[in-house]
Parts: sequence; structure tokens; C-alpha cells
Amino acid sequence: MNRWNYVLIRVGQAIPTFFIIMFLVFMLVRLLPGDPASAILGDRATEEAVARLNAQMGLDKPLLVQFGIFVRNFFQGQMGDSISYKIPVSTLIMQRLPVTAFLTLYSATVAVVIAVPLAFVAALRRGSLIDNAIRGVFQIGLSLPVFYVGLLLLTVLGARLNLFPIGGYGKTTAEHFYHLFLPALTLGFGVSAVLMRNLRASIVEVLTAEYVDFARAKGLRNSIVLTKHVLRNALIPTITLLGLNVGYLFGGAVITESVFAIPGMGRLMVDSIFGRDYAVVQALTLSFAVLVFVVFIITDLVYAELDPRVEMM
Repeated sequence: MNRWNYVLIRVGQAIPTFFIIMFLVFMLVRLLPGDPASAILGDRATEEAVARLNAQMGLDKPLLVQFGIFVRNFFQGQMGDSISYKIPVSTLIMQRLPVTAFLTLYSATVAVVIAVPLAFVAALRRGSLIDNAIRGVFQIGLSLPVFYVGLLLLTVLGARLNLFPIGGYGKTTAEHFYHLFLPALTLGFGVSAVLMRNLRASIVEVLTAEYVDFARAKGLRNSIVLTKHVLRNALIPTITLLGLNVGYLFGGAVITESVFAIPGMGRLMVDSIFGRDYAVVQALTLSFAVLVFVVFIITDLVYAELDPRVEMM
């Protein structure tokens, strides 16, 4: 099957799921305690003022009517205005999207850089003290929550040793890499633990395959055997696993950006939830869903590129 046809089919399959996500997001946001009118007017607002403002925003209509208006406005490109920032939601998201996208890509890169060499070392020294030490350290990484790892790195490397800034995003590209290193390490450490365990197991399995023995019997250098035959085939399930963990990176960004005071979509999500900013919360959740779906398609395409035997279905 042509890859573009595959992409179109996947998009078509995602449309019903997207509508379900839209409905769930719409309903869950309205289950939050409080309402936007009360958040705007403050604690001293009268019931009459709250009711009048809710009517102006259309929040007094039945939920199904509100949902229909929400869907219509979404497909017209009108996601409303933020009640907290007083600007269109689409403008607000486009301002924050590059920050979160950069942090997610940075975190995934850090995870791969950590996981791949250590998985190789652990697999080639299977059962040794080094292997057990590597797996033990990463087991700790799997056990620790994201916010705790972030606070630990922030306290030790940021506040005490003063090696990295404790917050912010920077202005230049170099400053972005510098300021986001601790947040990227916070997110990437947990993912690297999952990738390392999976890649180590794949490498151990591939090392016993017949085609690896055949490559060595032909007299190929060990470095060529390990890179072209072992690593290429062992990476296939790991690439898929990395794509599946992108959702974890986006979810972790919500907490990490708050801990490190990063002006991204994750911190905006937290602030909007506390501010009862319905339009922003809805638009952010849908944006995260679209980004995860795009990453899943890219993962499938990379999988097929690494293993030509896999057909797009």
C-alpha cells in the first residue's frame, strides 16, 4: 500500500476517535467545580451578575446545545477567547506550542542518548555486575514519579550546585537547550528506563539469531555486525515503544513545566484549569490529542522504513 494512502486511511480512522475525545473533554471540563463567570467576577460577585455573565457566554444553554456550538466553532477555526489572557485561544496556543514541542523532542532525544549505549553495554555484558548495576539504576527511575525527579534535579543541580537555571526558557536557541536541560532530563529519564529494558532484551534476542552468526561467519568486523545487523533489528520494537511514550512525555510536560516555570502548553493547561478557562482547556486537550496522533503515524512510517518486510495495512 502507498504510504500516502496509509496516512489518509489512518486519518479517516482517527476522526470518530477525535469526536469522542471532543465530547469527553467538553463534558469533563464542565464537571470541574465552579464556573468561568465566578472566576471572572471574583468572590464578591452576586448571583445575578454571575447568571447574567453565564448567559452572555452561552453557558446557561443545555449541554448538548453548547456542545453543538463548540463543534461548529471548532471546525470554523473559532476556538473562542481566553477569559484569563483576553486573547484568542488559537493565538495563545501558537505562542506556547513551540516551547512544549521543543521540550518533548529534547526529552525524547535525551532518553534515546541515555538508553541506547547503556542497553548495548548491559546486553553485551549480560549477567555481569555492570549489567545488574545499569538495570538497578533504571529500576529506580521507573519507580520515581516525574515531579519528584524534577524537584530532586532542581534542588541538587540547580539550587545547590548552580549548574543549570532553575526555571525559564531563555531567548536564543543555545539558551533554550541550556534552560530546558533539567526539564528534558526529568522527562527523558523515565522514558529511557523503559527504552533501555526493552532494547536490552531485543539485543540479547538478536545476538542469538542465525543471520548474526552468518554475518560473523562471513568475517565481518564486529562493529559492522553490531551496528548494521544487531542494532538495526533490535531498534524496531524500541522505536514503536518510543512513539507510544510520546503521550507520557506530553502528560509529564504538564507537571514538569509547572515545576520549572516553563511557559509552555503544560503550564498553560494547569493555569487554565484553576482559572476555569473552558475554551483554553478544551483547545489544549484537543491539541495534545492531535500531536500524539501525528507522532503515532510518524512512528509507523519509521517502523516500515527500518523493516521493509512490514507492509502498510
